[in-house]
Amino acid sequence: MLRLFLFLSLLAAPALAQQQPTRTPSHCRALADAAPGLEYTQRASWTAPLPDETVRIRYIAHASFLIQSAGGLNMVTDFTGFIGSVDMIPDVVTMNHAHSTHWTASPDPAIPHVLPGWGAEFGTGIDHELELGEVLIRNVSTDIRSAYGGTETEGNSIFIFEMAGLCIGHLGHLHHEPTAEQYAAIGRLDVVMAAVDGGMTVDLPTMTRILQRLRSSIVIPMHWFGETTLQRFLADMQEDFQVVRVPGSSIEVSMDRLPGRPTIMVLHPEWLRDTE
Repeated sequence: MLRLFLFLSLLAAPALAQQQPTRTPSHCRALADAAPGLEYTQRASWTAPLPDETVRIRYIAHASFLIQSAGGLNMVTDFTGFIGSVDMIPDVVTMNHAHSTHWTASPDPAIPHVLPGWGAEFGTGIDHELELGEVLIRNVSTDIRSAYGGTETEGNSIFIFEMAGLCIGHLGHLHHEPTAEQYAAIGRLDVVMAAVDGGMTVDLPTMTRILQRLRSSIVIPMHWFGETTLQRFLADMQEDFQVVRVPGSSIEVSMDRLPGRPTIMVLHPEWLRDTE
């Protein structure tokens, strides 16, 4: 009887291991072997299941995005405490020390992982490296303007989500071009969300230079306050980047369907709804 029990236990062990999502290693410092075409973009509900090795990115508002993994993790960037008329509690939220549309002092205590982009004391940075099985979340600290016009050293974080073999970066409320050391720490970003307002964050020539250096396969503009602001950014970028206006607020991305040419994908923000 004991031998039979041990035999059955050995059979069950692989099945239990398969239930735990694992992270496909990313290639943050290497160019993707991109396939042509943009067929991976689609108007999909944020509640729909995802294929394996696929990531959904949904633009919620301003600088807030919902990033979803195939294993069901929900992560919200620049979390303000409100994401729409939904009961969903994110698994992870990131925040940045800019104005109130980038953070909240009272995140729901039910959120398992709340990652501020600044340190416990003014002018001190913070280091995050959160491993959640199929997702690794890390940050690179940068400076930010303080409330009184000065500089808060390392008060902003560029958050990077490594998942499904991809590196997805959110530049936050970036106020200067990264240093050589910061560029090295960021590494290769396959997808980047970038503030393109041209004034409250970095100016457009600086942001253009940053995006040209990052050379990400997909750039998603954020932090724009109207079509005029957006068009000014697109005009500066269209010589080096293809521009695609996505019919909706979300895209689904996988390594094997990254565009062959660096592409700006314009998503239109939309609050989450339970009715989707």
